Amino acid sequence: MSSQPSPIAAASAVSARGVRPQDARLHHRALVLSLVRRHPDSSRADLARLTGLSRVAISEVVAKLIDDGIVGEHGQNRKRGPGAPARALHIQGDARHVVTVAISSADTVEGAVFDLNGTLVSAVSEPRNGAVGKDALLALDRMLQQLLATAEAPILGIGISASGIIDTQGIVRSSSHLEWESLRLREHIEARTGLPVSVTNGVTAIGVAEVASGAAPDDLFLIRVGNGVGAVTIVNGAVVHGTNGIAGEFGHVIVDPSSDQLCQCGRRGCLEAVLAVPGLRARLAAASSADARSQVLQDAGHALGTALAPVVTALGLANVAISGPADLLDGTLLAACRSTLDARLFNVVAQGLQVRMAESDESARLRGVFAIVISKELGIA
Repeated sequence: MSSQPSPIAAASAVSARGVRPQDARLHHRALVLSLVRRHPDSSRADLARLTGLSRVAISEVVAKLIDDGIVGEHGQNRKRGPGAPARALHIQGDARHVVTVAISSADTVEGAVFDLNGTLVSAVSEPRNGAVGKDALLALDRMLQQLLATAEAPILGIGISASGIIDTQGIVRSSSHLEWESLRLREHIEARTGLPVSVTNGVTAIGVAEVASGAAPDDLFLIRVGNGVGAVTIVNGAVVHGTNGIAGEFGHVIVDPSSDQLCQCGRRGCLEAVLAVPGLRARLAAASSADARSQVLQDAGHALGTALAPVVTALGLANVAISGPADLLDGTLLAACRSTLDARLFNVVAQGLQVRMAESDESARLRGVFAIVISKELGIA
């Protein structure tokens, strides 16, 4: 799997393609913002060196960003050399705020406001009280209004994380937990707020947060284990959505056709029936001994490894992360998953594969949609 091109290569590619000047300016703006965010206190000369762009081009981009209030400069860069001291550049965190909301299979609606540097400005959590359908949408609207009222800077955009199958147009194709079908969620929120809105699946948001935080490389397959089982594939920093947002329905891969365990989808033998938290905790509680409990975890880990093996081989993945309750997933279950993968993969594939617990926490969905908003609206990678 190829790696993401370097900033220098990306800049050169734009110059070589003969794109329209306005497109080139947008690309250079996004490139500079990404580098300033990744390397705070860089000077204009540093940016010219990192991108391969001329100092004149960099100066024009930086001047516009300063005029817009998104980039600031202060003091001098630590690096010294002949001539006037270089001015250090940084993202002006309080220039814009990003409003984020997560509504999932859990019975809460969570919200947060972040500044452009990803610093938490405010956070709110409200019970959903089992609300579904129109009532769940009203709960989401109320949370948004509460957060918008607390924002102290112009709003760059709104990011929404929701459970279910969500396409790239922000349409919730199906959400069994929220009882939403063909809900044009992005259009609904944009009409109510007049602001740009990004909507994504909760598991996708967790995976984006994992990559954006630096905890994972640009290629990642993340499995989220909770009330259900879902996944996200990120290749070269880009999410693989699939047709109508269907990519990631990993829990409904059949791992044991002869199983008598019924999945919520109505079929038997799905990974979700073996691995989802409610059923797994119930089987552990019913186990009569420590050995029996260990076997329950081993069986679940074996099922996960069985489902993962063809995905890892087909995509050439080297990084797999599992998100969910560590008391269930880490230890025996993760070891059984790894052992199954080692037995089913070519040695060269297994040796290069890392399987680990994700570093995401309970705020991962909110941080993930924050990263999606600043990428969409500012081009910050």
